[in-house]
Amino acid sequence: MISAGAIVWISVRPLIRLFLNVGAGFVLTRADLFPTIAARGAGQIILNIALPCLMFSRIVPAFTSQNIHNLGPLVLVAFIYEALGIVMAWLISQFFWVPHRFRYGILVAGGWGNVGDIPTSVIMSITASAPFNGAEDQNLAVAYIAAFILVFFITLFPLGGHRLIAKDYVGPDVEADDVRAQMRRKRRRMLALLAAPLRRRGRGPLDVEAADEAEAEIEREKEKEKEREKEKAGGEPFADTTSVHRHVAFTGEDTTRESSPANPPSTPADPNPDSDNCRSKHVSFHPDDTTVAPTDPVGPSVPVSPAPTITPPDADTGAAATPTPAKPRRSALRTLHTILTELLNPCSLAILIAFPIALVRPLKALFVPIDNSPIPNAPDGQPPLAFILDTATFIGAASVPLGLVTLGSALARLKGGAAWRAGPRGAIMALALGKMVLSPVVGVCIVRALVRAGVIDGGDRVLQFVCIFLACLPTATTQVYLTQVYSGTGTAEHLSVFLIPQYIMMFITMTALTAYTLQLLF
Repeated sequence: MISAGAIVWISVRPLIRLFLNVGAGFVLTRADLFPTIAARGAGQIILNIALPCLMFSRIVPAFTSQNIHNLGPLVLVAFIYEALGIVMAWLISQFFWVPHRFRYGILVAGGWGNVGDIPTSVIMSITASAPFNGAEDQNLAVAYIAAFILVFFITLFPLGGHRLIAKDYVGPDVEADDVRAQMRRKRRRMLALLAAPLRRRGRGPLDVEAADEAEAEIEREKEKEKEREKEKAGGEPFADTTSVHRHVAFTGEDTTRESSPANPPSTPADPNPDSDNCRSKHVSFHPDDTTVAPTDPVGPSVPVSPAPTITPPDADTGAAATPTPAKPRRSALRTLHTILTELLNPCSLAILIAFPIALVRPLKALFVPIDNSPIPNAPDGQPPLAFILDTATFIGAASVPLGLVTLGSALARLKGGAAWRAGPRGAIMALALGKMVLSPVVGVCIVRALVRAGVIDGGDRVLQFVCIFLACLPTATTQVYLTQVYSGTGTAEHLSVFLIPQYIMMFITMTALTAYTLQLLF
């Protein structure tokens, strides 16, 4: 039995290291020593080199035919957490007003947590020493986290989670005062509908008729409100032709330029937001903790990146494009090509390659020593391809500290002062409490229920610890970068005020959850 003091210290120590890493990036950015272009380059290094190497070097030695069955529960828990987060964010948006340009973004903020460097840093530190089994449990923990990272990539990109952010910027904006008034009317309608059954009890026919008339009045008010919204939008509902198509790719050069007074946007904003011109934007993706400062809106010029893009119509003439129906076969092939391209990013590819190597005994013997190996060793007594695993381990070690530095840099660029004063404080605090207080409690209950049901192995403490810990994650900072891209202005002012309280609360709630989980498991 571990003493209370030891549990507290074990819980606090990794967060101190995390805080110092994040703080270093924050201070460097505030001192103008870590500019946007440097953060962007660091993000590309992490995404395309360091993080894939880290995943490969941990999965190959950790997974065996004896514990591969744990992959199913990990994927199940990852999907459950994302689904519960989306439902929680939707409920918050039903009771608290949310800016019009964040009405779908709040769903992404609730569903997709920061599964990258933060849990990897903390869990690697905790599992490297007692009460865990050192390097063996450390490798296993990172391999388990890889399942959450894979689900994150698949659901956010190939399955289209990032398109929710794009939907926030379809059609004209709605003033905050109008959104507040609409939410007040909505709350009144909800209260009236909830109170209607109570009013009917013990009343005569005339009272019931009056209640029905009140409900009919509410329905008429709904119809009037819809008509007012249509008039604001120019009398037409938003059509698909008003959407701005942007392709998020994982490779290739970034075609945007850093926004500064000396380097203004190359193309002015379109004064007509309802134009039928479909614009295409090609951007490169940064990993979970490598969000960079805003970049300029991309003009209608065709990107030069080798990654697949959507060619903007009539880019040379600037004339309005005539929408033509796409052939179903060509559209399906294009969709399949996009899904495969986004799925086969370096990190996902490294994970998908590592699993067969870890499970096929002759392949594994090429990389790591195993008993009764069918593969002869190299002259140094190591497996023939052990140098590849050593190189991946060496490069992968840079992923976590570099990612935390760029996380601090991203947080340093967030501006939440004026946005906080005029922002939806109710929704902000509700989401922060939901993700950093309620979600960990629900996560513990879910994991314990799955253990009792036999879905999660009750003897695998590393598996239980990873599943419980990943219930306490703030919103992924990847969303900042995606919002900057889809907004067309390079800003993410609404998201900033939602992120900052979560990352402040993280240090307290993660410490408490870690201490409780260690006491629960040991």
